[in-house]
Amino acid sequence: MGFVGFELTKIVFLPSRKQTMQTILVLGAGLSSSSLIRYLLHNAPKYNWQVRITDQNIETVNHKINGNPHGVALSFNATSSAERLPEIEKADLVISMLPARFHVEVARDCISLKKNLITPSYVSPEMRALDAEAKAAGIIILNEIGVDPGIDHMSAMKIIDEIRAEGGTVTSFKSYCGGLISPESDDNPWNYKFTWNPRNVVLAGQGSAACYIEKGEYKYIPYHRLFSRLDQIDIPHYGSFEGYANRDSLSYRRVYGLDEIPTIFRGTLRKAGFATSWNVFVLLGMTDDSYTLANAEGMTARNFLNAFLPYESGVSVEDKLMRFLGNDPEIFDKISWLGFFDNSEIIGFKDATPAQLLEKILVRKWALKPGDKDMLVMYHEFFYELNGEKRKISSSMVNIGEDQVYTSMSNTVGLPVAIAAKMILTGALSLKGVQIPVLAEMYTPILDELSTFGITFIEKKDR
Repeated sequence: MGFVGFELTKIVFLPSRKQTMQTILVLGAGLSSSSLIRYLLHNAPKYNWQVRITDQNIETVNHKINGNPHGVALSFNATSSAERLPEIEKADLVISMLPARFHVEVARDCISLKKNLITPSYVSPEMRALDAEAKAAGIIILNEIGVDPGIDHMSAMKIIDEIRAEGGTVTSFKSYCGGLISPESDDNPWNYKFTWNPRNVVLAGQGSAACYIEKGEYKYIPYHRLFSRLDQIDIPHYGSFEGYANRDSLSYRRVYGLDEIPTIFRGTLRKAGFATSWNVFVLLGMTDDSYTLANAEGMTARNFLNAFLPYESGVSVEDKLMRFLGNDPEIFDKISWLGFFDNSEIIGFKDATPAQLLEKILVRKWALKPGDKDMLVMYHEFFYELNGEKRKISSSMVNIGEDQVYTSMSNTVGLPVAIAAKMILTGALSLKGVQIPVLAEMYTPILDELSTFGITFIEKKDR
């Protein structure tokens, strides 16, 4: 799906003489910032914005600004309060695309200087605790305004509010999202490539049991069972997917005002067959990041795999793995394709954890190739009761990236952030305090504009 909202060579916006220049400070110019930066720079002439962007690698910033006179490339340590405070002071709005652990520190700086802030990350308890201070400072700290969280909130709340407006009661809500490879670029037996941080993929689901509610009963899935308890989801024109549970579904009852709902579940999507094969790495222990391997620096991929299989004199690694798999040739072939039987190259390094070595092996085979496009898939399923009747609504969104810079992940994360920034700076959004986009005054205009960029939901109603 192309970036249909822009005709960069044809449209020229001239700022009104009455408009005072506004300054936007973007902290971080990584992959997820590409579409955000493009949108801000494209709209800068119309709204008289100066977009100041910092990153550890100033060449990355210069590349993304690409000579645009409304962009300013900066290079300072954005994780240091002392270094970022002078730039925050110059800004009308700060957008933090830093790792989530830094957002609270940035928020405190923004409160002290009375500057609005946007982040795409989840609201932590520490961030939520800043609500009163943000309101007292007269600023908004808008979080969870990317794709997941972000577009998921907005698209779900739109339907929930419509059901309530009719007088209906939601009895079940299930939601799934996945960053995947587009069908045209899907050329491997796993039907998967890294379109986001590989480390997060390797460590997905660890830390605590997944928890959700099914027909009034609390259900828990420990990590070692996570990838074997799957839902099947069929998306028209895109085939069959499987969904495994996210760690926390319960907190969304409060977020969506569904405190008494009997069923609520949130999950991650992969193409059918992926999770069962991935579960082999989980059961072997190769996704563990809690300890280092004593002999890691000398390991080949074959050594690494063999380290998690039992010692059996005269039995090959291939035979031991096949026995562990219960003679499943399909999974065996997938693991073989990843290069786990290769003994020709050292892939290890000193003090590596199992998860780090697994990631290194996977990156070699799951990296996007030149010309590859990614795909973002989101699916919601609602059951509700209206006038004594049971009804169902399903809502699905599939978005294909443009290329390896303006990926679907970049577009679906960056565009909601950018549109929200425009709303704050133009006065269209006047809320204060720590917020997430679950109110109609936020989600309606953002979803409407996202649809002009091909980020649209197809809804189906059944009685």
